[in-house]
Amino acid sequence: MRAVVQRVKRAQVDIDAETVGSIGRGLVILLGVGRDDTEADVERLWGKISRLRIFEDADGKTNLSLADVNGSVLVVSQFTLFATCKKGNRPSFTHAGTPAEAMRLYEAFVERARHDVPRVETGRFGASMDVSLVNDGPFTLWLDTDAL
Repeated sequence: MRAVVQRVKRAQVDIDAETVGSIGRGLVILLGVGRDDTEADVERLWGKISRLRIFEDADGKTNLSLADVNGSVLVVSQFTLFATCKKGNRPSFTHAGTPAEAMRLYEAFVERARHDVPRVETGRFGASMDVSLVNDGPFTLWLDTDAL
């Protein structure tokens, strides 16, 4: 499982010009599910994200977690995080999970986040979405459960 985690001042996701999710201060998580991912990857990835101390304290040091700042989360599915561009110029997505399994684990990740965070918003799995955000920093991390 892979995630691009961005600290944001605000963010929203629109589908067909309709806002389906929006947050204030918090994290945007672009989430990709790989073909070998399991529920253990959901736990490992959310556990890491939820404890990351990437918000600034009163002294300007990145010392606070999402819970410490009462932040929100916007989770957006992104199978392209499993693209390989080794051969040719067209990305291959053979390492991404099947749509059914990826949706199941994406939903499990969202539910897991909702256990810890009062406000978790989402896009729509498999939809073409417009994601807009205001980065805070910027502060962006790439996480892969194979490396956690």
